Amino acid sequence: MISPAMYSSPLSSFLSESTEYIVGKLTSAHTQTLQHSATRAWRVEVDLLKEQLSCLSANDIHIFIEMYIPRVGRRADVVLTAGGIIFVIEFKVGAKQFYSADIRQCHGYALDLKNFHKGSHDKTIIPLLLATNAEDSDDSLEIASDKVAKVICISSNQLLSSINHILNVVPRSSLDIQQWLKSGYLPTPTIIEAAQALYSSHNVADITRSEADKTCIVTTSKKIDDIIEYSKAHHKKSICFVTGVPGAGKTLVGLNIASKNSNSDKSLYSVFLSGNGPLVSVLQEALARDQANNKEIKIGDARRKTEQMIQNIHRFRDSHFDGSTPPEQVAIFDEAQRAWNKTKASDFMQNKRGMADFSMSEPEFLIEVMDRHEQWSVIVALIGGGQEIYTGEIGLIGWIEALENRFTNWDIYYSSQLFNGTYVSDDLKEASFTEAKSISELHLSTSMRSFRAEHLSNAIHYLVDGDHEKAKTETLRLKDDFPIRVTRSLRQAKQWIAQKQRGNESSGVLASSGALRLKPEGIFAKNETDPKHWFLNDCDDVRSSNFLEDVATEFQVQGLELDWCLVAWDADYRYIDKSFEHWNFKGTKWQKCKNIDNQRYLKNAYRVLLTRARQGMIIYIPEGSVNDRTRNPDFYDGTYQYLLKCGIKDLGSL
Repeated sequence: MISPAMYSSPLSSFLSESTEYIVGKLTSAHTQTLQHSATRAWRVEVDLLKEQLSCLSANDIHIFIEMYIPRVGRRADVVLTAGGIIFVIEFKVGAKQFYSADIRQCHGYALDLKNFHKGSHDKTIIPLLLATNAEDSDDSLEIASDKVAKVICISSNQLLSSINHILNVVPRSSLDIQQWLKSGYLPTPTIIEAAQALYSSHNVADITRSEADKTCIVTTSKKIDDIIEYSKAHHKKSICFVTGVPGAGKTLVGLNIASKNSNSDKSLYSVFLSGNGPLVSVLQEALARDQANNKEIKIGDARRKTEQMIQNIHRFRDSHFDGSTPPEQVAIFDEAQRAWNKTKASDFMQNKRGMADFSMSEPEFLIEVMDRHEQWSVIVALIGGGQEIYTGEIGLIGWIEALENRFTNWDIYYSSQLFNGTYVSDDLKEASFTEAKSISELHLSTSMRSFRAEHLSNAIHYLVDGDHEKAKTETLRLKDDFPIRVTRSLRQAKQWIAQKQRGNESSGVLASSGALRLKPEGIFAKNETDPKHWFLNDCDDVRSSNFLEDVATEFQVQGLELDWCLVAWDADYRYIDKSFEHWNFKGTKWQKCKNIDNQRYLKNAYRVLLTRARQGMIIYIPEGSVNDRTRNPDFYDGTYQYLLKCGIKDLGSL
């Protein structure tokens, strides 16, 4: 059920109630400290609505003020339903102009209702941006194929005439307001939005997509909570291995556990740890900015606070070389299978940290750190599969060997799916865990990554494996719900992205870190891109991903998402003679990659790049140049033809 607005009523009741009464209801429903400017703005809005809507002729009108949009904890100023049409009205009190950021915000509310609120899927939604001090606008009505209109900018004098005009020209439909409110709200927030919502104390069930997702994520979180409480009560040290299908919400479960217990003043103090540096920095900065904006605390203080809850695993490791006991008694390790093996960890510690006698794998050392707690501690290890892109990653065996050889006093809880081959690639068997407890609730079985792309993961899995027939079967299932296109023109690719992107939807250019011969096309994979600016800055900022200038590689985007992606495909992973070949560009020429591990990393790099989009993507493959032996057209033509065989349509053929 969609969460109620701070104020809601039939229009007739709204018109009969006083402004002071309505503002009073809004004030009493508000959960945070209110400034005088907020209540003053409400008075202006209510008075204007009363003046403009008193002559509205429709009988089935309901009004909702400060209506909650659960996906990210937003509130739309006003939602009006009339004739089965949904109007989303965003007020800018005192504004004389219509700013692009406000237009995107208003459009974003309308798109959220369309995409995530079940009762609004088949309704026409009209976003109206009202600047109270602006002159009359001449915006016309433009409704997209999904029935969401382009934002109409209006002045205070145009509200009534705009609504009446739309009611006269747009086909009406029936809308049972109670059924509409009760219909499911099925959000799929990005990991950034999910973290912001959880950090602001929203329930994890409010930001999951469906009842199946709620069941999985809530049940898994509850089981981990039970293990934590049992370990605390009985002075146990425990480790939980949590698995899940791609996009099922393992990271969300970890953030949920951490966010509930991120205050060091509490008796239970937890931390979310990840070796994914870009993910850590983006989440830290996103939470800090959100807190600074909403609670008016200084950004520096906000950053220090978020850095307590989310930490880089290597920094956490380095801070405890001195034998100190961490303040956190619960540590959540994201992508735990990617921890370093003994060779890489020891080499790094000896050469970079001056610890000549260090001789442990990263899992062994991390367990040893948490084992320093005298009474109890819990490790939650989130295990994924198929996205290894770094050398020296140990996999699950590193954790098992450390537990069996050294930390036999630890209780082990694991998902029944842990040994099914998706997560384990080194022939480990379930019998490897002696005296461990298998718990089905520690596996997340339902993907919630993309509301448009139920078959995307399968399609990309087959595509990068070179199985074009199975890839085509999955690609055709996506149809227009998740458009995938290919083109040989970078200009057309960017134009396609610009046409698709609406509201606050995000976009960006991606390429593999080995795509060094895209440089002549203006795509510089070696340029330093700051993920914080790239993912979080406003689209008018040249450093933003939305500017479609700076490119991000698999290292910057793993674990994060965009709505629309432009994936630039170079000759490092080329399709020649019915199979993929792996190449590295060294100095002035391409060299064939013969190392099996490096081949797997390259394939996984493209797997990561091709699964970052939430709503659709376009793949750009250069034409190459007969005058440049490093960009021979033969390096690219085979890949282009292969993608066509996978069912991906060329942009120019539509």
